[in-house]
Amino acid sequence: MPIEPGDDVTIEYVGRFEDGSVFDTSRPEVAREHGLMEAQGVEAADYAPLSFTVGAGEIIEGLDEAVVGMDAGEEATVTVPPEKAYGAVEPERVREYDPETFEGMVGKPPEVGLHVEAQNGLHGDVTAVSDDAVEVDFNHELSGKTLVFEVEIVDAR
Repeated sequence: MPIEPGDDVTIEYVGRFEDGSVFDTSRPEVAREHGLMEAQGVEAADYAPLSFTVGAGEIIEGLDEAVVGMDAGEEATVTVPPEKAYGAVEPERVREYDPETFEGMVGKPPEVGLHVEAQNGLHGDVTAVSDDAVEVDFNHELSGKTLVFEVEIVDAR
């Protein structure tokens, strides 16, 4: 029976950027092949099929919509634009801080690539450091990107 909103679904997936590089997967062999395990510091057991309720907002909208109408065992390649994934890059989510203030808040000297968590729970990455300012981008790391998923429906009920 075709998948409908409200169904519980389990999928295997490989998430790629438009250039073909892999950013996420449920398959440990793909994660190992593309260096994700080392980069993310996780084990093979941390990669597993993804289960969710269709239409419940548990995953990105574009992938949620794409499984509707598919059947167990079916495979598809789904292209998800930013507005149905993690949204557009929002310039107002890029903030500047005085270097001393930043170090006082974070407890570390600023350096490009440093991941920080703000008191309000937002996560960001330091994108630029100068003598006068530290720039932190609080946009989701996948904001503004078109994502391509290879999806296999493992189970639907």
